[in-house]
Amino acid sequence: MSGQTPPAKKLNPNKLANKKQGGKLSARTAAALVIKEVIVNKQSLASLLPRYSLRVAQAESGLFQALCFGCCRHFYELHYTARHYLQKPLKPKDQDMMALIMLGILQLTHMRTPAHAAVSATVAGAKELKKPWANKLINGVLRSYQRQQSDASPNNNTEAVFNHPSWLLAMLKMQYPDQWQAIVAANNQHPPMTLRVNQRNIQRDEYLQTLQRNGIEAFATPHSPVGIQLNQPTDVALLPHFAEGFVSVQDEAPQLTPALLDLAPGQHALDACAAPGGKTCHMLEHEPKLASMLALDCDSERLQRISENLTRLNLSAHCIAGDASKPEEWWNGQLFDRILLDAPCSATGVIRRHPDIKLLRQANDIENLAKLQQQILSALWALLKPGGKLLYATCSVMQQENSQQIAHFLQQTSNASLLNLEVDWGVDTGYGRQLFPTDNSHDGFFYALLQKKNT
Repeated sequence: MSGQTPPAKKLNPNKLANKKQGGKLSARTAAALVIKEVIVNKQSLASLLPRYSLRVAQAESGLFQALCFGCCRHFYELHYTARHYLQKPLKPKDQDMMALIMLGILQLTHMRTPAHAAVSATVAGAKELKKPWANKLINGVLRSYQRQQSDASPNNNTEAVFNHPSWLLAMLKMQYPDQWQAIVAANNQHPPMTLRVNQRNIQRDEYLQTLQRNGIEAFATPHSPVGIQLNQPTDVALLPHFAEGFVSVQDEAPQLTPALLDLAPGQHALDACAAPGGKTCHMLEHEPKLASMLALDCDSERLQRISENLTRLNLSAHCIAGDASKPEEWWNGQLFDRILLDAPCSATGVIRRHPDIKLLRQANDIENLAKLQQQILSALWALLKPGGKLLYATCSVMQQENSQQIAHFLQQTSNASLLNLEVDWGVDTGYGRQLFPTDNSHDGFFYALLQKKNT
């Protein structure tokens, strides 16, 4: 249509890489292509990184990951600074060059890359992307930034100061006037690595001692009785007995699920929206004598990850692909004693693990997700036995998806009651407990426990 800028032509990474010797890209070039895809085509890091990682040499894979996550984590600051030093905006087709500039600034400000290496290697990326005309431009911007860093201080730009989009900052300020700055600060931190101990194989204290003997420093989590947080992230291949299923990687907040559900032998349980299966496996570890466990997810590819986790942990569940809002397409008529609904959400409680959320989410997504959650919750409620319990959970901090969702459901559902969660964590919202992302601790999460009345 007239008056609109035509969409930028997508750069095929496979075609580009195959033109290079060995079919490989440098870490900075690959990162620039990934960031361009996030900015222009709104693709997620989760979908992009596996594909582009294949085009990066193993020796540079760590740098590649750090560049991609770091650029998304500090995007608004980096974008503001890059624009400050550019004499005129780059064309849509040259957003890969904009990405290179931001990656260069990232290395100069938030990484330990020597300045000369950060500049020269980033400039080389323009040549690798067949845009040698940008060599001088990128070099000039990065050199100017080195000389005049204080001139680009984003004191008057709220997005750049807090590294969050304005719509999200406004919503957080409105909903949490006393906590929003702490939430934002935690979102911008690197997430900790937390383990869940499989007590069918080993007790937590014993595994902590095993870690210590192997030179891995860690400590017990305060809220989950099976959680261990590592002082530093570690390759799972280095974790003792990981392959044998002694531990799994899982944040402390979702580890609270099984205890809240009050699982008991002989129960029939459903884990809706289950992939990648962390909570499914934990429920089976917590109560191995369940009569049945059904793991449901609408994504058949992600369902495979549940099977892989079950196999590693020597657990068994019935895994099926299906839409949780349409049980008539997959349900066999067996009512459930316990249902976990880890509802699709904005994931605003796990931004530090998925910093691209800040670039991909829009304000209207919250309302649309809340409608979907409402549909799923209503559909699954019919599958619950009288007296049964449904645990509603999200990794969001948005009230529309959490406390307001539960309040609305209770108003519309006469045979539902809200059970009090007698715990020492989170904030009581009146309709469930809200955990906020906490620096060097758990992610943001919400729980509400509902019970179907006996009628």
